[in-house]
Amino acid sequence: MSITTPIRRGEVTVRDLSKSFALKDQRLSVLRNLNLDIRNGESLAIVGPSGCGKTTLLRILAGLETPDSGSVEIDGAPVHGVGTERAVIFQEPRLLPWLSVLRNVTFGLEAQGVPQAEAENRARRYIKLVGLSEFEAALPGQLSGGMAQRVGIARALTVQPEILLLDEPLGALDAMTKITLQKELVRIWHEEAVTMIVVTHDLEEAIYLADRVLILPKEKGARPSLRNIDLPRPRDRSDPAFQAHRRDLMQLLGLEIA
Repeated sequence: MSITTPIRRGEVTVRDLSKSFALKDQRLSVLRNLNLDIRNGESLAIVGPSGCGKTTLLRILAGLETPDSGSVEIDGAPVHGVGTERAVIFQEPRLLPWLSVLRNVTFGLEAQGVPQAEAENRARRYIKLVGLSEFEAALPGQLSGGMAQRVGIARALTVQPEILLLDEPLGALDAMTKITLQKELVRIWHEEAVTMIVVTHDLEEAIYLADRVLILPKEKGARPSLRNIDLPRPRDRSDPAFQAHRRDLMQLLGLEIA
């Protein structure tokens, strides 16, 4: 009797990936022969100094940028442009100001031809998941920054992606809202069982959210490194082990430690 191996969804394979940009009369290389395997259902954070290629890598994974060389595969299939198995959440939620929360969340589904009733049912599920059921009739201008970002998360999840790509999703929020939404992201990631890839400048956020952290260097010729975050969840930011991971990342990034 043959045994069928289950199909794993949301696995990402990056091989020999390079990307550069024109800067005046020369090329600025931001990614150099990067190799990376991201497991399905994993939460990966990407950190590094400005200009190291964090957002460029995320955009390549999203299919919004084309690498100079190398390849990206999702579940064994090459990435060529955007796809419904991926959803992107940016720092600004980019909501349509004339549409309600419900209509903003259903907009992408209806554009794909999903019947309105089905689109609304799916949208309401994810609006409830992000804790905004009482605000589905509200306009974006009536929402706080944190609430608007929750709508953006609901909109991304409504297309039911295998992979959630987040580019500094909480960077514009105040500290208290940020901590609240970090907890929400962990809960949503766990409940939805998606692969989550987060670009962030916040080392504490990376340790709180991620199973592993990818550190991209800015120096030419330096190699990226990966760190496992082997801490139980929910994570305690005051835990000495949490702080030890923070010190490790700071040292890797060449930051002064008082």
